[in-house]
Amino acid sequence: MSFCTYSGEITANMFTSVENQFIVKYLPQADGDAVRVYLYGLYLCQCAQDFDAESTSKLLRIPTERLREIFVFWEECDLVQILSKDPLFVQYLPVNNAVGKPKTIRPEKYADFNRALYKILQSSGKDFKPYEMQRIFEFLEKEPMEQQAFLLVAEYCARKSGSALSCNHILNKAQKLCAEHIYTYEQAESYFSDYNVHEKDLAHIFTLLGIYKKPREEDYAYLEKWLSRGAELKAVFAAAEHLKKGTLQTLDVIMEELFEKDCATEETAHEYLARRAEVTEVVFKVARKLGIKVQNPRPYADEYCEKWLERGYDAESLSLLATVFMRMGYGFAEMDAALDSLYRDGIVEEQGVRAYCAARDGEMKLLQRIQNECGVVKKTQSTLDMIAAWRGWNFSDEMIVEAAKRSGNASHPISYMNKLLSEWKRAGAFVLSDIPEKAPSAPAVTAYKSEAAIAADKRTERERFYAARRQAALSAAEAAREKAERDETFKSADAACRKNEIELARAEVYSPEKAETLRKLLQDAKAARKNALARLGLSDEDFAPKFACAKCSDTGYLPNGKACDCYKNK
Repeated sequence: MSFCTYSGEITANMFTSVENQFIVKYLPQADGDAVRVYLYGLYLCQCAQDFDAESTSKLLRIPTERLREIFVFWEECDLVQILSKDPLFVQYLPVNNAVGKPKTIRPEKYADFNRALYKILQSSGKDFKPYEMQRIFEFLEKEPMEQQAFLLVAEYCARKSGSALSCNHILNKAQKLCAEHIYTYEQAESYFSDYNVHEKDLAHIFTLLGIYKKPREEDYAYLEKWLSRGAELKAVFAAAEHLKKGTLQTLDVIMEELFEKDCATEETAHEYLARRAEVTEVVFKVARKLGIKVQNPRPYADEYCEKWLERGYDAESLSLLATVFMRMGYGFAEMDAALDSLYRDGIVEEQGVRAYCAARDGEMKLLQRIQNECGVVKKTQSTLDMIAAWRGWNFSDEMIVEAAKRSGNASHPISYMNKLLSEWKRAGAFVLSDIPEKAPSAPAVTAYKSEAAIAADKRTERERFYAARRQAALSAAEAAREKAERDETFKSADAACRKNEIELARAEVYSPEKAETLRKLLQDAKAARKNALARLGLSDEDFAPKFACAKCSDTGYLPNGKACDCYKNK
């Protein structure tokens, strides 16, 4: 009978089966004799013939005493149980057996390892407690990682964490390597060499971003992702230089834009980022002119400004147009529609844009005069187009205003003005003295009016009253603005305020380190602007309409929707 036998949990087979757990966990840690003895004993478990320990020692050429020591070692690993020492009788246990005494860790096994680890810890000014060292020994007993490979992990963690090094950090990193089947010194050295290769690159990126700390392990993941997606390293540097101040997360947003635009090389990245900066500046400039606050410029850049610049409009032309469109209550979408029309008409170059803006400015001033005469006339694109058409018929502003005076009682003043001017054009009357004596007048009121018509007339009269009051307030504010803008000192200070506000808004998003300087420049510009206004006898309040009725702001209606009583008290 053999001196080795299966326990009740192991069944005999026609072949010798070795559990994978033994190969993964225990075989790398044992010497060759220990492995030979374990495997041969495993084979003897299924042999029916007698085979004692002495015969096994002779066959394996291992002294009997050494054979006993080896089985004691395997017993400490909970792989066998020695039922008798003399004669030697051993029972094999399942490798994944969860029952058994704690494994004994032999100090001499880790003597060299302890000395090497102690030197690494000294470099970081750390000293692990006994229970922390016990955790490390237990890890090495359980996992197949070589001691030298583990020391390489500890050295890497010490270099990255410095004085913040912890036992958990080392064990977690070692566990991660084991999960990737990295067990030997050579494998670990190859794994960490990738980090060493990019260490200087990541440090340079940190410098460009104004990050004054050492890169951490997780920071390398960003660089690995960008490079794996085909980005050139110099393209990453270009993006970091463009950002100037930020984090790897914000840099990742820029890199995603570059990938989206297929700009992975240094040259294409520089071209795109330069264009991006130009378009972003246009977004902020136009938004300021339109009176719109923009937090994230990219949607406006992608949908509007990029298209405008591609069509040939420059930043100055777009700023002039935005100033005109702001007075019409336009936003980005309305301005985009207007620019589509201008582009179809071939108005692109700066000279044409300036002529268009001057014409529109004159039309809006003329519209104010018409509103003063007719009352309720809305400031719409179609109304301005009609005024442009009348001017195209060679009518002077005085003739157009005269037509407005004669249309004051009409229910639709602009339509009636168009009728009058058409008659005058047909009659060749282009000056006041040539107007026919029997010029068409506003439709006479019939003798009988329904209650609905009377109510409509009263409503029209009321609207005309409020329109006149409101227009007077708006005209006064506009006059104050024109007076201020004729002063070069105010004009320069006001332009500086607008410029610095745009620069500050952009710096708060992309270059926070410049924000404080720009904030000081903005304060100085505001002070100069205020002094210029004081010298002119004006203030910012003069630029806002001063309505006669504070309750309804000369609209005739209170915030709750009810009619204001200021009309009754006129």
